[in-house]
Amino acid sequence: MPLTGKNILIIMPNNQFNEQQLHGLLDALKPTGARVVVLSKSGREAVGMERERFTPQGAIIDWNKQEGVFGKYHAIVLTGGKGAAKSLWNDPIVPQILVDHHRAGSVLAAVDSAIVVLARASLLQGRAASPSDPAAMQELNNQGVFCEDEALLADDRILTARDGSAMQPLVEKLISTL
Repeated sequence: MPLTGKNILIIMPNNQFNEQQLHGLLDALKPTGARVVVLSKSGREAVGMERERFTPQGAIIDWNKQEGVFGKYHAIVLTGGKGAAKSLWNDPIVPQILVDHHRAGSVLAAVDSAIVVLARASLLQGRAASPSDPAAMQELNNQGVFCEDEALLADDRILTARDGSAMQPLVEKLISTL
């Protein structure tokens, strides 16, 4: 198993999360042997865009208090959905976690509308994969980020993916980067 002993944090919106993205990541990461922790801002049961319910393992504020995780996560992945703009774009804690982990050498990734969080944390090197969400595309343009028509874009240890269709390539790139 290529990621045995690695800890990966998935941060999802409180509600209106994208089920394809979340389950695509979870399904692709499960066979790798990585310890995967899913958190949201509230830590409570969330309802997805397709009405599916999912309960994360806790709240973002407790990112460093998860059982079996000591120190920094080896990777952090932000998932999108309509709820990302409401619960992740302006969250004061997530950018701090991302910057701290990036400085420590962790891999960071964001999908679709969650790419905005990386831009607002000043972690993108001026470009990202074009999100499928028009509001996210506009916000990235406002942040001075050039959106490339790519399903997956990798800049050093920062990965951006257009949408849920890029989950398998995203995980493959995550594995090769870790």
